[in-house]
Amino acid sequence: MLLPRSLIVGLVFCLSGIDIASAATANLPISKQSAEVDSGLAAIYYGSSFQDSLLVGNDGGAATGGVRSFTLTDMEEVASRTPGRTKVVGVMYDVGKKDLIVSIAAPDSIIRVFDIDGTTEIPSAQIKALGDWSSLCTWRSPSSGGHYFYLLGKKEARQFLVREKDSDIEILEVQRFEVPVSASCAVSPTNGTVYLAGEDKGIYTFKATESTSTPKIKALGEVDDDVTGLGVYVAPESDYLFVAKSDVVGIYSPKLLLQGSLTLTGAEDIELAGLSFYQGASTQYPDGILGYSLETDASKGYGISSLEPVFTELGLEPNTTYSPRNVDPSLQGPQENGFVDGDGSLECFTGFTGTDCTQFTCPNSCSSNGKCVGPNECQCEDPWAGPECSWVGVEPKYETDANGGDGDDPAIWISPVSADQSTIITTTKSELGAGFAVFDLAGKLLQTVSAGEPNNVDVIYGFEIGDRKVDLAYAACREDDTLCLFEIASNGTLKSIPGGSQPVKTDYTVYGSCSYRSPISGKQYLFVNEKSGEYLQYELTALTNGTLATTLVRTFTGGSGGQPEGCVADEENSFIFLGEEPYGLWRYDAEPDGSSTGTLVARAGDGTLFADVEGVTLLPGKTPEQGFVIVSCQGVSAYSVYRRAAPHEHVMTFTIQASADGSIDGVTNTDGVTAVGTALNADFPHGLLVVHDDANQLATGGTAELASFKLASIADVFGQEGETLLADIDATWDPRA
Repeated sequence: MLLPRSLIVGLVFCLSGIDIASAATANLPISKQSAEVDSGLAAIYYGSSFQDSLLVGNDGGAATGGVRSFTLTDMEEVASRTPGRTKVVGVMYDVGKKDLIVSIAAPDSIIRVFDIDGTTEIPSAQIKALGDWSSLCTWRSPSSGGHYFYLLGKKEARQFLVREKDSDIEILEVQRFEVPVSASCAVSPTNGTVYLAGEDKGIYTFKATESTSTPKIKALGEVDDDVTGLGVYVAPESDYLFVAKSDVVGIYSPKLLLQGSLTLTGAEDIELAGLSFYQGASTQYPDGILGYSLETDASKGYGISSLEPVFTELGLEPNTTYSPRNVDPSLQGPQENGFVDGDGSLECFTGFTGTDCTQFTCPNSCSSNGKCVGPNECQCEDPWAGPECSWVGVEPKYETDANGGDGDDPAIWISPVSADQSTIITTTKSELGAGFAVFDLAGKLLQTVSAGEPNNVDVIYGFEIGDRKVDLAYAACREDDTLCLFEIASNGTLKSIPGGSQPVKTDYTVYGSCSYRSPISGKQYLFVNEKSGEYLQYELTALTNGTLATTLVRTFTGGSGGQPEGCVADEENSFIFLGEEPYGLWRYDAEPDGSSTGTLVARAGDGTLFADVEGVTLLPGKTPEQGFVIVSCQGVSAYSVYRRAAPHEHVMTFTIQASADGSIDGVTNTDGVTAVGTALNADFPHGLLVVHDDANQLATGGTAELASFKLASIADVFGQEGETLLADIDATWDPRA
């Protein structure tokens, strides 16, 4: 169960009272760097000697994604595994007689365990954990020797036990609870304090314990800048908490009193994250090493620095005798499926029940649509899917030809000549293949157009330029923070248009976008947002010479101010629906003079919506009251559907599974989504749904280098819930009417 917000205590911050400028400072040169890798979280492994020690890191690349290991001596890569894009990684010691790497791949949400050599997976340890995970930290109980890790993402935490069982390794989930932030975590091995930070200045703590009771979260305080990483250094008398803030690392006491600061040097535009330590002494690094994920203007990868400046220049006390193998290796933690409480009875781990914790239990009894075959593991009957067998599983009709390294959002352009000549426009926001791609209704690639890393894309119909009406494709382009517009030709492909690159206000970093045409004034508007939650609304016009132009008409903060992305306009009702990634789905007035106070439609974690909230699309109905809003939930690779009309009742949740013949893989780590209810052809008689798929999973394991989008029939999505839902969708919808 998630912890209610009312039980999270101490969320009023107390500043430490020490400004970073008044404390001792030192430079921290980069000593060694790895080759290019999409890094995020470093975990240093202590080998039998310095030469045998490693920096283990995640690889967030789609095709190369997984786990990589580097020597500390020269940061040369020595091992890698590529189950798919991976954000988090950790190391564990003496589990049975093994040292382990633990990680989770985003494409299939499977936790995997590898021998420390980084090449040998232990298949028995695989366990699925749906969610969008951003940090992982390990802890070993000094009293029982139990091996645990905390997996955190989007304000949710899960605790897992790793143990040897019958000469093999297994992972059991202990409990779930809510946390206020989850971007970074670190654990003190001396007292079991877990430190948490998000993409803001707050630091929180709770105690790691062997209990199924929800831990009490406390606010420790604030630092002076946004936090990008945490690490705990075990000093002789106490701990030092290292807090990364872009290119600066603040060093704090356990009570968050500033002891000094370090500025990383040796490159331009440095940002470091994912801190980890090697506290042993070596000839090259007598005071040990700080390891980190490193991004500069030239590259991204992993780096290490000598800790010597921390102690010689800041006057802090080193401890090179520390070892993570500080627990009796014969202690291996609980062997039952629960913890023994004070009266000798068992507190069962989540997914287990009974006096001896040997019986399985599943959420909501698998909704009577399946059977419970393991702890929190439902085996669903067709067509049901999801962790509770309460979602509808949908087979895709097609997938687009693979294109680009990191796709995001699609749009469907309906041809005015013949609906079966309609096209699909997609975006690629990565450097690899950055721009737009156009596909036919069977997913065949028709065109690619280079552009500055566009994110969300929308189609604008019938925009007047002089004496002609044109259709436009609009997106926010991240590379140069502009609003990108292209004309859509009569065959559905894209071509440049004068004024097709429009600036935004100064010091604004574009992220998501959508368009809106006012039914009141007929004016065309462009919405764009940034990660701060600030939305800009521009009016789009055409000059007399045919050049596009924009004018800023409104600014507002969307939702609770958390990171947004997708949005969609309901033009008939003058609304805009906004997705706030960690929080929920909102509805706002779309007119420039409308209210900037939003209405919360659904909150992530309410049982109908799941973080990250990414793409949002509208499926028009026969009347302004009919139709549906579809929201993609990245962490669970599913889509939540709500009625267009207030109070926006939740209708269903569905997911796109692999095709029955295995020719098309299922959707994972989904982002953008779009849909139309218009009858297009025999494959899509009630309309088309197009969704982003993070990575194409190969039958042989791992992921393909290039990604795709999946195409599904609206009839297959809504028809399984009954003809009533299909009756609410307008199969004759004409965007130009």
